[in-house]
Amino acid sequence: MTKELSRTSALAERHRALGSGLEDWNGMGTAWSYATDPNDEHDAVRDAAGMFDMSPLKKIFVRGPDAMAVLDHATSRDLSKVAPGQSAYLCVLTEQGTLADDAIVSNNGGDEWMIVHGSGQTMQMLTASAKGKAATLEFNDDLHDISVQGPGALEILNVQCSVDLRPLKYFHHTKAALFGHPCRISRTGYSGERGYEVFADKSVVVDIWDQLAAIGVMPCSFTALDKVRIEAGLLFYDYDMTSDHTPWEVGLGFTVNQSKAGFRGKAALMTARNTPGLRNVGLIVDHSDMVNGAEELFLEGRKVGVINSPCYSHRLGQSLALGHVDPDVTDGTVVTVKGDGIDTTAVISALPFYDPQKSRTHQ
Repeated sequence: MTKELSRTSALAERHRALGSGLEDWNGMGTAWSYATDPNDEHDAVRDAAGMFDMSPLKKIFVRGPDAMAVLDHATSRDLSKVAPGQSAYLCVLTEQGTLADDAIVSNNGGDEWMIVHGSGQTMQMLTASAKGKAATLEFNDDLHDISVQGPGALEILNVQCSVDLRPLKYFHHTKAALFGHPCRISRTGYSGERGYEVFADKSVVVDIWDQLAAIGVMPCSFTALDKVRIEAGLLFYDYDMTSDHTPWEVGLGFTVNQSKAGFRGKAALMTARNTPGLRNVGLIVDHSDMVNGAEELFLEGRKVGVINSPCYSHRLGQSLALGHVDPDVTDGTVVTVKGDGIDTTAVISALPFYDPQKSRTHQ
């Protein structure tokens, strides 16, 4: 039986025309593959520019005098440090100090904030935090998100944009018009490259997509997205982190403002800091293709971890994966990889695999 999807991208017909079967992610038909080679899509992002329909991400507006207080209670960052026009990547936390979700929060000014998240429990956590507060929550599925990523993204967008994007800093955003259509452009992405997310209403997003395609921006699938984000060491909620994990365990401790008081799960989170049950790592697998995922990792006969997100990088010439290992398993350790049809070894690697100095996103 085919699962009935609760959400539809305005770009669905464009994805079908490109060969997508619109598989489900986050309740929306998502372009997990196209008729084009995902390696070519991967190359477009690394060498020129590619675009992804990221509309399956959920967009919530938090408005009112207590909007920042609501978000501050539900998340790990001190949002008083996020000025209008700025954004922050952060964790949404449970009472146990574990990850309910990860998200990007943007300060739009005028007591309006936007939080963009994936498949976790962000709305539930915000709803609980908003009780008794002078704030409203609005889930807006008419707002779509085209992510244009790659070294050519700035030049391509700037020619068509009503504002000069060159001064826009990493994790900053601005109102603009693109191809004459109103939108908000954010210098963010999920690729390990300099890129921009274009947030636009469903009434204009198809024309923006078509005009970008007409000037040579390659539509890219989520298969290609997996390749670039794994190379860049970027996590995917429900694969590389779940509500069983704390930010410390999955390498997101940098999102925790420890001096901030009163946020959900803080006491449990701080207690857990010194007793992590695992750590998030990269793996370079001795294999000629991507592995399946869920393979178990062994060291001297002892199970020490699991593979979460695999890919094969034709650009690096390596089978790569993100995984979890016991805290005492150090980088450089060779582990045995066992799973369905897989019996090989892998080297524990520091992340990211690609551009470890992160110079491309920050340039």
